[in-house]
Amino acid sequence: MTETRWLDEREHGAWRGYLRMHTQLVARLHRQLQNDSGLSLSDFDVLVQLTDQPEPRMRVGELGQALQWEKSRLSHHLGRMQRRGLVCREDCPDDARGAFIVLTAQGRAAIEQAAPRHVETVRELVFDALTDDQVEALASIADSILERLDDSA
Repeated sequence: MTETRWLDEREHGAWRGYLRMHTQLVARLHRQLQNDSGLSLSDFDVLVQLTDQPEPRMRVGELGQALQWEKSRLSHHLGRMQRRGLVCREDCPDDARGAFIVLTAQGRAAIEQAAPRHVETVRELVFDALTDDQVEALASIADSILERLDDSA
């Protein structure tokens, strides 16, 4: 068994700062969306995935992979969104067991209404606090960590 490589004081401070920032940022973004549009941050994440497609639809498994959600969470959440009219399910003609999640007109209207204020909140909370060099550093850090995560999956 190898010895644990503990974080040094600088790394520990950076990690704890990241965790505090992430927790507070997610909570603020969730509250803003909920208050302004009635959408949760999870609703918004699903709607963004669908609107980013050439056709506003995705196979259930692909959506789960894109969101990194477990099947049960995805299924329950999509059921709630479907009951609210934001998405619908369509059978996959190529695969009798497969299904598509499709953005509805109501779902499109919801994200189009929510997106401008959400983007303004992201700008206010994140990008207005950073210099151009810090934005580049943030993008570089995210890319490096995402590459490591992709390589280890």
